Amino acid sequence: MFAPRDPDEYLLDTERRVIRIRRHWSVLLWDTFEAAALLAVCVLVSYLLPPSMWVVQNILWYVALVVVLRFAYVVVEWWVERLVVTDKRFVMTTGVFTTKVLMMPISKVTDLTYQRSAWGRMLGYGTMVVESAGQIQALNRIDYLPRPEEFYDTISELVFGDKQKQAERFSMIKAQRAARGKKLVG
Repeated sequence: MFAPRDPDEYLLDTERRVIRIRRHWSVLLWDTFEAAALLAVCVLVSYLLPPSMWVVQNILWYVALVVVLRFAYVVVEWWVERLVVTDKRFVMTTGVFTTKVLMMPISKVTDLTYQRSAWGRMLGYGTMVVESAGQIQALNRIDYLPRPEEFYDTISELVFGDKQKQAERFSMIKAQRAARGKKLVG
């Protein structure tokens, strides 16, 4: 009831899901560092204060509780955010309490740019810049993308590859799943 919808629920029956990912865990590194540092400061100041300043110590512990709750919210927000790429469009769902669905048709993609910093190479993430025909879309820059080489190759094949071969492959997969009695998901 309160959980966000699964991104696959936004897909049409005629769409074939190609990729389903969430952003790389390293997107949480700064928030983790920030929360740990704030908690350390709260504990240190509370330890250094004399017992007679119990009101300030209580306030510090409430501040620490807010820091922990904020960090938990950031982690949950990262966990529910998903990027789904189908043979027809990009769909990104975000939000814990209010769901936001971003969409861009694959047919609008005119150029792909793939960037990878030194940290990205070490930790395994990259950035994909997707340019569309004359306008900036909601999904034009996707940061902290895990396995960006595979993502780039797959999207390049979808956008610039042979459409006839893709259609034949999709119909073959659909027939194999139908023969096994499974619902077509992607």
